[in-house]
Amino acid sequence: MTTINDNYLKLKAGYLFPEIGRRVRAFTELNPDAPVIKLGIGDVTEPLPEACRTAMITAVNEMGDRASFRGYGPEQGYPWLREAIAKNDFQARGCDIDATEIFISDGSKCDCGNILDIFGDDNSIAVTDPVYPVYVDTNVMAGHTGEADDSGKYAGITYLPISADNDFVADIPSGKVDLIYLCSPNNPTGATMTKGQLQAWVDYAKANGSIILFDAAYESFITDDSIPHSIYEIEGARECAIEFRSFSKNAGFTGTRCALTVVPKSLKGKAKDGSDVEIWGLWNRRQSTKFNGVSYVVQRAAEAIYSEAGQQQTKELVSFYLENARIVREQLTAAGIQVYGGVNAPYVWVKTPSGLTSWDFFDKLLNACNIVGTPGSGFGAAGEGYFRISAFNSRENVEEAMKRITEKFKV
Repeated sequence: MTTINDNYLKLKAGYLFPEIGRRVRAFTELNPDAPVIKLGIGDVTEPLPEACRTAMITAVNEMGDRASFRGYGPEQGYPWLREAIAKNDFQARGCDIDATEIFISDGSKCDCGNILDIFGDDNSIAVTDPVYPVYVDTNVMAGHTGEADDSGKYAGITYLPISADNDFVADIPSGKVDLIYLCSPNNPTGATMTKGQLQAWVDYAKANGSIILFDAAYESFITDDSIPHSIYEIEGARECAIEFRSFSKNAGFTGTRCALTVVPKSLKGKAKDGSDVEIWGLWNRRQSTKFNGVSYVVQRAAEAIYSEAGQQQTKELVSFYLENARIVREQLTAAGIQVYGGVNAPYVWVKTPSGLTSWDFFDKLLNACNIVGTPGSGFGAAGEGYFRISAFNSRENVEEAMKRITEKFKV
């Protein structure tokens, strides 16, 4: 009989968000008329920017003419999109990133998992705790961990606790690790890292021959000018970091699918014989072999983000969700509930009231308020006792949700 990848059997009962979906479905089946408001997953609600829609329409029309029809595009992405990204997102901020170092993909979540294809099985892995579950689960699937203990921690992973005590920014590990996952603005806590904090991580990585996998999916929500948007704003990062970005939240591309990964050509890894190997070449080969690229229509929509109109419209989208986050943060604080984040990020990290566990608060919020959020324990053992609320919803729903929660849980 055909065998399976037994590493999948090490995964916990269910990926966090499918488990949330299961509980919500069970509730709505019993309560079909309940006015459920979902502030759980980071899915957007507002329409695509007009500039993107117009670009897509034009591109679709091009596809209807033999002279302008496009078939397979470059697996790495069309040069005009990569050049627009390099100029506007990196070079404009003083980052030494060339268009050829940018790879267009269908999602930063995908790339965060797929990047493991090019790294060895013997690398030690470090993640923050709590953490975006994809970082951990994809390493489990790839066979880079042992079994999970009762708290959900996997053998073979170094967990770096983040809490209010360290402002939700991980301390540099005392020992050597090879692959380090960092996320700023952080999902789930909403915390950001300063230039000094990132410099300390870059210095550590260079000293130990480590590589930082830097998730900047929420960089567009940074309003504080002192906070870096890219790790390549940090001296030495080209020699030790890969960066992931997404158009999902700043331009509403969650259903349209377009993202990017930056792999500097100066980044090196070690082969088993001790020789240096260019990481860019490995990722380029991986993408050329396993990926056929993002559609022409979607890439034209992404390019439109960098037009004058697109920049203004995406700025308005980001501001809309940040205003939602402000409402959540201020309403819960006024009710006596302790909150973090929600300033330079679209997530508010809530301390569960009355000593409730994360999942108990989830169930109570669903049943008493018909509100869906995300249990902190689903992001790791250190997330127990916390709860993530997403600002991605309509203004009407956010205001109604806060009214319900503050009436039921006012401390």
